[in-house]
Amino acid sequence: MASEDLRIGVVGVGERASLALHAHRPGAGSRVVACADPHPRGVQAARELFGPGVAVHGDHRPLLEAGLDAVMVLTPDHLHAKAVLDALHAGVAVFVEKPLAVTTEDCDLVLRTAQATGTRLYVGHNLRHAPVVREMRRLVLEGAVGRVRAVWCRHFVGHGGDFYFKDWHAERRHTTSLLLQKGAHDLDVIHWLAGGSTREVSALGDLAVYGDITDRRDRGGERMSEWHDPEANWPPTALTGLNPVVDVEDISMLNGRTDNGVLVSYQQCHFTPDYWRNYTVIGDHGRLENFGDLDGAVVKVWNSRRSGYREDADETVAIPRPRDGHADAHGGADRRLVEEFLEFAANGGPTETSPVAAREAVAAGHAATRSLRDGGAPVQVPALPAELTSYFAQGQPSADGTG
Repeated sequence: MASEDLRIGVVGVGERASLALHAHRPGAGSRVVACADPHPRGVQAARELFGPGVAVHGDHRPLLEAGLDAVMVLTPDHLHAKAVLDALHAGVAVFVEKPLAVTTEDCDLVLRTAQATGTRLYVGHNLRHAPVVREMRRLVLEGAVGRVRAVWCRHFVGHGGDFYFKDWHAERRHTTSLLLQKGAHDLDVIHWLAGGSTREVSALGDLAVYGDITDRRDRGGERMSEWHDPEANWPPTALTGLNPVVDVEDISMLNGRTDNGVLVSYQQCHFTPDYWRNYTVIGDHGRLENFGDLDGAVVKVWNSRRSGYREDADETVAIPRPRDGHADAHGGADRRLVEEFLEFAANGGPTETSPVAAREAVAAGHAATRSLRDGGAPVQVPALPAELTSYFAQGQPSADGTG
């Protein structure tokens, strides 16, 4: 083992564990040396992914005593906070997959603990590294549509029944809601494009389709790849084998206002035939939106007067494929995300992702969930204390003042 390799641990070896393969580069800077997963299948998966020599523990606490440089928390969402808090107290730099947690209160506890311990915290909002989102952000910052006044997102979640209603995602006690769990990605992007965070929100939602399906089964010993067939299960009402408990909404709509006065809207549906996100940014000098959200997508800008619909835009930006050919399931974003985390864990410094922004996405989703389950009543989103915001804005400086 090269002496300069970072020693990486992985907590949770499930569907998202393949993300850690981007950190497993023996002799080239980092190596996964230990994993933790309580399920026998997790042990098998860890050795298949990272080699037969990887140490595997049934609990994450012994892993944190193994002399690690960093840990990646890839557990189900409701288990994030406990593992992250333990890693922070152990002084091990931590990557946690989005969402940071499933309640605002747990997010705030994690941020306070990161500040108190001085341990580096990184949240895996990979869409900040997605080429289509970065192009939209660039255009906004360059003033292509003038001052931003509204940001909308329509999220068409094709395969939503297979992806989110056959396992733990379907239960409120594990997710709060899919508006939070699944929407945290998009709420973060909305905030990034708007340049602010939601402070007032109202929402409506319903369990419109999957609540009527009575064919249920416990899939605790299965992986999604074993039950998902992209060519089957259509229409959505034909799905079978849903989670025994299904009590989260399969369609939801959020309206809000950010702290800098931008109006935001997010619509999420889990029974559409297609699977992609459409962001629209409207400024006082035009609008822009994406068509497609991976390789081959385009971003169109309209900023001259016209009457009626015209498909041609004033500017069209094609989203190129990664120059190095290293595409992955999120247009190369996963790889870039992990590379940024490894650099941050080793050396500190500014990052594109933000623990504060990750908290704000959860807080908006959490408040919106309260609203939609209270008939759409407006809910205020609490702001973070200024000292926490400042700490993370400075790049999480250590006691000696370095990042």
